[in-house]
Formats: sequence, C-alpha cells, structure tokens
Amino acid sequence: MTLEEYKKEFSEDDAVGWLAIDKPLEALYPNQEPKHFAPPLHYMLGGEDPLDGISIYESKKQTDHFHFVTYGFSELYYNEEKLDSEFSKWGFELTFRLKPFEHDNETPAWPIALLQNIAKYVFSSGNWFEEFHYMPANGPIRLDTETEITAILFVNDPELEKIQTPHGEVSFLQIVGITTAEYDFLKENPETAEELYHKLKENNPLLITDLTRK
Repeated sequence: MTLEEYKKEFSEDDAVGWLAIDKPLEALYPNQEPKHFAPPLHYMLGGEDPLDGISIYESKKQTDHFHFVTYGFSELYYNEEKLDSEFSKWGFELTFRLKPFEHDNETPAWPIALLQNIAKYVFSSGNWFEEFHYMPANGPIRLDTETEITAILFVNDPELEKIQTPHGEVSFLQIVGITTAEYDFLKENPETAEELYHKLKENNPLLITDLTRK
C-alpha cells in the first residue's frame, strides 16, 4: 500500500490495525458481538495495562469455550511512519481458548489479567514470543485454584491465520495451558515443544485449555 492509498483509505481517527484484526474475527464469528474489556487508563497515559483491549467470543466448535483475542501487541492506530513495515509492532496478537470452569463467573475475567501480565513482560523486556515458545505461570494459571495447569505453550491459533495489515504482518499466537509435568519435561527437552503440540492436538484440535486436565 502506498502512502497515497493509505491516506485515501484511512483518516487519522481510524484504528487501522484494529480494523485489520477485526476482519478475520467477523468472518469466524458472524453476527456475534464479543464482550470487550479495556483498561480504565490507556497505557500511553500512564495506565498499568499495555493492551488496549481484549475481546471474548463464545465458540461452540469442538466444545463450548471462550475465545479471547488481544489488541495491542500490534500497531493499532493510524501511523504513516509504520506503513509497510515487515512486522506490525511485535508482529503478533495473543489468543486463548478456555473451557468453562465451575468456579468462574459467566464470563471469566482472570484470563484478562493473565494476558495483560504477558504483555507487561513483553513491553518491559523487549522479548517477544513465537510458535513453540513456552513459559511458567509461576503457580496455577488461574490463581488460588487446584489445577495442574501451571505453564503455557505458544502455538498458532488453529482458526486464525497470519494477516498482512497496512502496518505489517500479524500472527495470532494462541496460549495453551500445560501441566507442571509437561513444562518440567520441556525445560529438560526444549526440542520436544512441537512434539507436545501434536500430542495435545490429537484429542483437542482447537487446543482449548481445560483447568481440570491432568
């Protein structure tokens, strides 16, 4: 896209990158208005949470689950200087699929904090994530919960393909909850991350996190 085309298609009020993220989601969830959470104070104005928003869709594929999608790891707003970059900011947004858990409210809020905490790490350290990276949650992925899910594996979202935005490439990286035993094995054998991914997909093709999984 040329600068002239960019100026013609968008105005300075447009959230160019946000609109690009919305397109595949509208195709995946036609006629569904997601629940959306935004921090009370924007990060650029001194807020604590780096992500500008997180949307939650309800999916009935494979099994009923929540599908969380972030906005903020990529370049969201009109910015002529970012036109035709190779990657849009960090080059990804995160997603998370969660099977309903009996101790959660109708719409669980704890994944919002989890995703924002990952964003704080990325924004403060300058380190980003790619497929088959993994990290500990430093305890249960859902705080104060008896669960063996204590770490996360990063994979490509099974339903959201990489997109090209006016600001560059954006991948949708899905975080998947893994058990303490799985994480400990990965630490000792990091080359087996892809193998674990394929093993998890055998019975769980959408890689939905289930807090009751052993």
